[in-house]
Amino acid sequence: MQDSQSSLIGQRSGRLEKVKRLREMEIDPYPSGSKKQVANSEVVNDYEKYKDQKVVLTGRLMSWREHGHIIFGHIQDDSGRIQLYLKDEVYPVKTSKNKIGWKDFDLIDVGDFLQVTGTVTKTNTGEVSLLVEAIVILTKAIRPLPEKWHGIADKEMRYRRRYLDMTMNPDVRERFKRRSQFWTAFREFMNKNGFWEVNIPVLEHVTGGADAKPFVTHYDALDQDFYLRISHELPLKRLLGAGFEKVYDIGARFRNEGFSDEHLPEHVAMEFYWAYADMEDGMKFTKEMFRFVMEKVYGKLKFNVKGFEVDLSKEWEVISYPEIISDRFGIDVYSEPIENLRKILRENGLDLGSGVNRNRAIDNLWKLIRKDIGGPAFITNVPKFLSPLAKSNTENPLYTDRFFLLIAGSELANAFSELNDPVDQLERFVEQQEIRGGGDEEAQMMDIDFVEMLEWGMPPALGLGISERVFWYFEDVTAREGVPFPQLKSEVDTNTQKIYSDIMKYIDEGVLDDNRIQDSTRKIVVVIDEKLRGWQLANTVGHISGYLGNHIEHDQFFTRKQFKLKDALINANSQYAIVVLTAKQSQLHKLLDQVREKRLKHLAYIQEMIDYTDDNKLQKSVESQNLADVDLLGVGMFGTKIELDALTKKFSLLK
Repeated sequence: MQDSQSSLIGQRSGRLEKVKRLREMEIDPYPSGSKKQVANSEVVNDYEKYKDQKVVLTGRLMSWREHGHIIFGHIQDDSGRIQLYLKDEVYPVKTSKNKIGWKDFDLIDVGDFLQVTGTVTKTNTGEVSLLVEAIVILTKAIRPLPEKWHGIADKEMRYRRRYLDMTMNPDVRERFKRRSQFWTAFREFMNKNGFWEVNIPVLEHVTGGADAKPFVTHYDALDQDFYLRISHELPLKRLLGAGFEKVYDIGARFRNEGFSDEHLPEHVAMEFYWAYADMEDGMKFTKEMFRFVMEKVYGKLKFNVKGFEVDLSKEWEVISYPEIISDRFGIDVYSEPIENLRKILRENGLDLGSGVNRNRAIDNLWKLIRKDIGGPAFITNVPKFLSPLAKSNTENPLYTDRFFLLIAGSELANAFSELNDPVDQLERFVEQQEIRGGGDEEAQMMDIDFVEMLEWGMPPALGLGISERVFWYFEDVTAREGVPFPQLKSEVDTNTQKIYSDIMKYIDEGVLDDNRIQDSTRKIVVVIDEKLRGWQLANTVGHISGYLGNHIEHDQFFTRKQFKLKDALINANSQYAIVVLTAKQSQLHKLLDQVREKRLKHLAYIQEMIDYTDDNKLQKSVESQNLADVDLLGVGMFGTKIELDALTKKFSLLK
């Protein structure tokens, strides 16, 4: 049972030898089936039912202690551990029919998955055990389990090998079972209240519904960039326009931002939209929903969350957003000069720079206040300038019919009466676009398709969104502790690099060469006007090549990350050949027509692109021209050699 060497690589080599021996004995170390009869915990917890009965159990071998003629061990399945009790006078000596004999126990290691058959009993110490009469190896582990995983200081190691973390720390696995129960309880509550779950797209032309920077990806078949959704909101509201009255979705959303104890770029969230409901309906529904879910998952309504005593059963406080900011800082959120807001932020340790706008300044003042509120509390009267998709309050148009749920200093739910006036919505989109134009990448994008939907009509409705931050808070763990597989920068363990040194060239990791076979079937061709010279020629070729390179998928563009010199690493270039040809103006126009007809990735570079550095002025200059009338400086294209050679065979190489 003991490995011959202490190092991981040595132990791995020893275990591989055992795999070889098993195969030589015609024993499959990875059989396709097993005969598990009952969970380990059921036998342990209901001993009287299983006492003296023969059962077949399975699990990972977690311990193995030999004491001469007696051996003790433990196997662990999803339900828990049970002790194995082996006596040489009972257990067969020889191996036969895949059942490992006593004399071949050296082929078994801690970490292996086993099927064990035996009689349920208790040892002299009173521990429920299985008196084993047969062991079958179900999976031979060729790496040893870590010895002291529970106390490991390197959290990143635990996150990278979460499968080991959950093996060595079953309480971590139990947390993720509760995470599953958490979303199951929400579904149960929503479904029993008449809501339909409708899964909506993750890829969007225009992303909206939150202030966040999106991830961008490219859709090859359509040759267009798409965004990973930052919110479920706008597609679900389209369903209200389609006739649904109660609809929700639970799924991942993506926000291109940093990590923190409360934020992950990818996380699960739920949003629901409820036609003909208002804020009062929403606050009542939210209280019932949270109480239902927490009772289901934890069996209680009183919690200690982030140092706050939170009682969900008590009456929930209602706090006015502008009033509490006024009370704390002595300002009016609407009229206070931006310079004063920046000053207050600096005095409280937040210097956001001179470019911060009113929206961001007020939001950060609010964050200074909310961290001290334990809740549960509803925050109401949220200003319109912070709520581009919420309906204005009828009594005070500066407010919106919106509320936050505040628990333990954090906003754990966000809800509002949905804006369904298409004119008002368009004005707010325009306002947000102007903020984006000022450099705020998190401001809302213009979604003209959504405005069109509103013009056909959407009923008054309430919408609410929550994320799994609620789960992290009630578990009292950080964001990365609260998900099974948090995102980390890719890296390959040193031992793994040594073990697989001969194939590391295939792994696109850090400075390691991928060395994929170069794609010689495709190339980039730039055809320029034969009259171009000097800087204009260089400018045209540079812009066209840059555009095409940006529109080729990253994993297609390179064969490797870097090239290794004797004393340095340099970044790799494109795997594709770039060919520069010359042609007459009339030939360029004909070529462009052919390229457009074949729907190749391409760029037509025109004289105005050199003449103007301001894109707005460029647009104004060309908007009255037809394509046939513009002066083409060059046409660049990406495609197969066969199709590009056929299009450009008459043109000459640039000399």
